[in-house]
Amino acid sequence: MFPLRTLGKKHEGGLSSRRNSHREIHTSVHDVGSEVSIASVDQPPPSRQSSHHDHELHRTRTYHPFAPHVLILLMPASIFGVLARLGLVALTTYNGQSIFPLAYVQGLGCFVMGFGLELKEPLGNFYPPLYTAITTGFCGSLTTFSSWQLDVFNSWLNSEHAEHAGLRTFLDGLGKTVFTLTISLSSVLFGSYMARVIYPFLPTLQPPSRTVRYIISILSVLMYAATLPAYFLLPTSYRHQATAALLFAFPGTLIRYILSTLLNPLLTTFPLGTFAANSTGSGLLAAFHVIQSIASKPISPNECSLLQGLDDGFCGCLTTVSTFAVEIRGLQGWERPRYVLMSWGAGQLLFLIIMGPSLLSGSVRKQLMCSFT
Repeated sequence: MFPLRTLGKKHEGGLSSRRNSHREIHTSVHDVGSEVSIASVDQPPPSRQSSHHDHELHRTRTYHPFAPHVLILLMPASIFGVLARLGLVALTTYNGQSIFPLAYVQGLGCFVMGFGLELKEPLGNFYPPLYTAITTGFCGSLTTFSSWQLDVFNSWLNSEHAEHAGLRTFLDGLGKTVFTLTISLSSVLFGSYMARVIYPFLPTLQPPSRTVRYIISILSVLMYAATLPAYFLLPTSYRHQATAALLFAFPGTLIRYILSTLLNPLLTTFPLGTFAANSTGSGLLAAFHVIQSIASKPISPNECSLLQGLDDGFCGCLTTVSTFAVEIRGLQGWERPRYVLMSWGAGQLLFLIIMGPSLLSGSVRKQLMCSFT
């Protein structure tokens, strides 16, 4: 059987079922087992090491979810995630393409997510913040729920004015919905499987020393700080393509991480934090898209670049498909379709409420009216 199954198991020692109400995702790596609560999918695992005398695993260090080393390492991870997403979309956008570009983005991000989740314990033994940086930072910033919702909504609108009937417009939006879910869920499983395959060949690395940990944190802060001069010093043509998005990447990731950490534990059958992040990001993207599509009063190139940066950087990092896919796998029975339908439905409803009246009034076009030059 594949990993990432939800188990409702009781702890030994006679603990009551109420104290064990959190659903758990079982991620076995051969003989080493680790269980991750849905409420803590994104949180750093405890660091463990083997005793030299009795060979039993015991906890040596636990990082608080909001520890500085954990939050700071999200900075470069967010930057790399955004760059990978923008690069993949640019690479896979061309005339005659047979697969929509976001499919590659969601597939790769969910593959890495499954890989990292399967190796949560070994990553925790090495450096726990690295796990959060990979899953929450890189994968969460690489995948994007809000852009997926916009892509589906544009299909309903036929924003490119393709010459086909309404039925094909419906099938286009439905296909992007179903294929994205299928690709994301299967990529998580494939990444988990590949991690199990290569796990026996991975070397055992010593945890970084205190000095190395502080050097990593300092370099992470400097990397994010460099995004500001990069925005002003690099050519202006780079702003809407990448540098503006890098400015807003970390704030989006940080808010998503805070929401998931604080809200996901509140409901054991519905990841409220991820739902809130994905819904908020989708609503903001719809609002930014309206501003970018105003026909009567075009905005300046600098404003267009910043709005595009908010689209790709802030909203793209605030929302995630990789964690969304893992949570779907972690739920049971009807909890899965309920979570999917409520998340997808909320996203589409927000786009309809925010963009619909503007489109009907005629003041907003279906295409972006922004000029970056």
